[in-house]
Amino acid sequence: MMATQVRSRQARMRDGGRYGERVSRSKKASAGLLLWRRREGRIEVLLVHPGGPLWAKRDAGAWSLPKGGIDEGEDALACARREFAEETGFTSQGPYLPLGSVRLKSGKRVHAWAFEGDCDPAALRSNLFEMEWPPRSGRKQSFPEVDRAGFFDLEMARVKIHPAQAAFLDVLEKELSERSEP
Repeated sequence: MMATQVRSRQARMRDGGRYGERVSRSKKASAGLLLWRRREGRIEVLLVHPGGPLWAKRDAGAWSLPKGGIDEGEDALACARREFAEETGFTSQGPYLPLGSVRLKSGKRVHAWAFEGDCDPAALRSNLFEMEWPPRSGRKQSFPEVDRAGFFDLEMARVKIHPAQAAFLDVLEKELSERSEP
């Protein structure tokens, strides 16, 4: 996956989008990457669906960009790159376009960057997590952190993605449209 967009200094310095930004784990923060591509003149983004039995029947509003918790003192972009690889099995390559951050209802802050590239969602390889299932059974089972991935145009992505993360799609669309204007 190769990105061809050149990241401007102004874009790098936007709030929440600096390289080297360190975030404390105590702030309940996550970081993620939004992979985008152009197909038939339209922008498509890669979203992932959370794995496990609690999410099995949920669709609209359940998808997300690949993301995960930022470790104490960890660089947010480094975390986003690590989580992208862990949750998808794919590597990312900059330049990275900062999309800012959003606060979820839980109070957690999610920082995001976008990069241009391509992959085959059918080749997804996610890490596993363990939980007691069925509830109160005393049995632990392993489930993939992400059970599927797919590319969606921006209109469908707004339906699929967690509502708070839809703001990242708006920023991406604005940034890309400004770049394509003469």
